[in-house]
Amino acid sequence: MIAILDYGVGNLHSIYKAIQNTGLSPVVTSNPKKLLQSKGLILPGVGAFSSAIKSLQKENLIDIIYKFVKTGKPLLGICLGLQLMFTQSQEGGNIKGLDFIKGKVKKIPTKNKLPHIGWNSINIIKKSSILENIKNKTFFYFAHSYYPVVSEENIIIANTFYNIEIPVIINKENIYATQFHPEKSSVAGLQFLNNWAKLC
Repeated sequence: MIAILDYGVGNLHSIYKAIQNTGLSPVVTSNPKKLLQSKGLILPGVGAFSSAIKSLQKENLIDIIYKFVKTGKPLLGICLGLQLMFTQSQEGGNIKGLDFIKGKVKKIPTKNKLPHIGWNSINIIKKSSILENIKNKTFFYFAHSYYPVVSEENIIIANTFYNIEIPVIINKENIYATQFHPEKSSVAGLQFLNNWAKLC
């Protein structure tokens, strides 16, 4: 069973269908027991950083996420889910994040058209099983206005270029995160999710 964390923020249906296509059994839940029993946990997210953190706090889910990470089982953050992994974000004020990854989420410079939305290619900078059968310069679908500034550069697997370099795949121990939406990225996105599913 793969758990998709339901905390009132996220495009849950498309992620659910995409995980089904990997052959695994997904469940959308906020039940602590189910979350901790799952073989893998997905933290989705669309919208604002501050409201997402507040929702996690309101539902008493932050401690559950910490407990899950300590099990060593794979956690996948998608889009805002990636940003929530960081120490803090400028969005909505300097809001504290989950702090699994040291760094700060900042707004993409205003010289760029915001949000960064649509298809963009990735630049692979580190080999990883999460990118099995995915070639360099493959296109994925993005929709965001903020990006992570990573303190630990060795955890960046791939980035993209949108007038600035933006880390888009990150792996630290059992934590994986993507700035793009694999569930909206056609064949390449399904391959990415299938690679993550193998880890589960």
